[in-house]
Amino acid sequence: MHSLAGDVIRQAFFNSTEGKLHKRLYIAICNAILSGNLTPSSRMPPTRDLANELALSRNTVLRVYEQLQAEGYISSRTGSGTIVTHSVLDNLDCRPVVSKDEAPAEDYSMLSARGLLLLEHASASPRQWGAFLPGVPDVANFPHRVLKKFYDRQARQLSPELLTYDTTGGSEVLKAALTDYLRTARGVRCTPDQILITEGIHQALDLVTRSLCNPGDRAWTEEPGYWGIKNILRMNGVDIITMPVDEQGLIPDGEVSAPPKLIFVTPSHQYPLGSVMSLSRRQLLLAQARKTNSWIVEDDYDSEFRFAGQPIPALQGLEASSPVIYVGTFSKTLYPALRLGYMVLPEQLKTPLKKMHSELYRGGHQLTQAALADFIREGYYAAHIRKMRQLYSRRRQFLVNLINDKLGDSFLGQYNSNAGLHLILQLSAGVDDVSLAQRASRQGILVRALSSYYAGEKSQSGLLLGFASMEETEINTHFHRLASLIREAQQA
Repeated sequence: MHSLAGDVIRQAFFNSTEGKLHKRLYIAICNAILSGNLTPSSRMPPTRDLANELALSRNTVLRVYEQLQAEGYISSRTGSGTIVTHSVLDNLDCRPVVSKDEAPAEDYSMLSARGLLLLEHASASPRQWGAFLPGVPDVANFPHRVLKKFYDRQARQLSPELLTYDTTGGSEVLKAALTDYLRTARGVRCTPDQILITEGIHQALDLVTRSLCNPGDRAWTEEPGYWGIKNILRMNGVDIITMPVDEQGLIPDGEVSAPPKLIFVTPSHQYPLGSVMSLSRRQLLLAQARKTNSWIVEDDYDSEFRFAGQPIPALQGLEASSPVIYVGTFSKTLYPALRLGYMVLPEQLKTPLKKMHSELYRGGHQLTQAALADFIREGYYAAHIRKMRQLYSRRRQFLVNLINDKLGDSFLGQYNSNAGLHLILQLSAGVDDVSLAQRASRQGILVRALSSYYAGEKSQSGLLLGFASMEETEINTHFHRLASLIREAQQA
């Protein structure tokens, strides 16, 4: 039996010829209702009749009606048939009228003051791979098949614990493997129960800040220093006190009128300048922290890649029960998308911070952590670091030679230690490094302006050049273009 509703649906159905039959019918009825062609209280055609009209199976029509009813488009009552619901009209009345060709305008007024502050200082690059991008390892040389072997092995003997939420601060086997590695390679003093696995440095810093600071508390950061730390502090209402850095690292303030709650440092390889904190400065900082009841947050982000001399031990292991929260990551040693980092917590903080981590972030990735533990315990992690240390050392020296040949040794920054994944190319005081970095970006060269790492007005002009992820031929090609831009900027 033909009906007006059936004719409306039939026309909408045959106007579309793409997609599976049940999908076409679903879209046809939705569009008819939302456009007003099928008004509220309109009686829907019986499923058998509609199936005959459209030459479909009745099961297909029943399936579509069930979906529409579940979503609130139609309702069915015994003895009354199926009708279009009134609630659809109510929802339509609440919708803004927007042209199909007009996208909604961005409305920053809807954001919180903290959100606006974060966006004002946002510095993350929209591109995370390319020539001279700092802080990026060579992910192409990672032994993915080896890690996959361990992943598959864990998957074959899967336990339910590996597939549920984690409330203990990470995989026990990974924490045990990390304890042995950190003790040997970094001189860190810890037991497995002091380790908390995180999803990278940012989560670790956010957890520390939320856990230990109230709004209005103070935190020391290095000047210049990593922008990510400052953004986390801003979002948590913590007052940032920038402390100058020299060739021995952060310079502590001997006369502290308002002591900091947290002191953020990168002692083994200062970011971004590259200086190493001296032993006397480390001892002074530890004494300062004990005196003011402050916590030192040690970011040991790329300490494994030191290309000359002995490794620099971690500040955390310099003395027993030190007031240091040690933070590390696998983003530089393995690859960033792994999203795994770790913290070594002082005994007083390990239980509360693990509970807070569980409440705030709901830890997971247990299967990946178990595979990574095997990767570390069977020697592949240390072997990979040794291989990449040699590779990065060669690439760094290649870039240094290019700088000396094309620009001159005066362009190498005074703090450039033979370590890490980037170096500083120092510019004359009058050169606008931000503008230069923008011009380079338009040519596909992703350098960072050194002045952007300073919070105060006093800053140095320079460029951060990452070299780890580039073959020598690529370094050579892109540096020639960058050198031309630098010469133009120096002469302007």
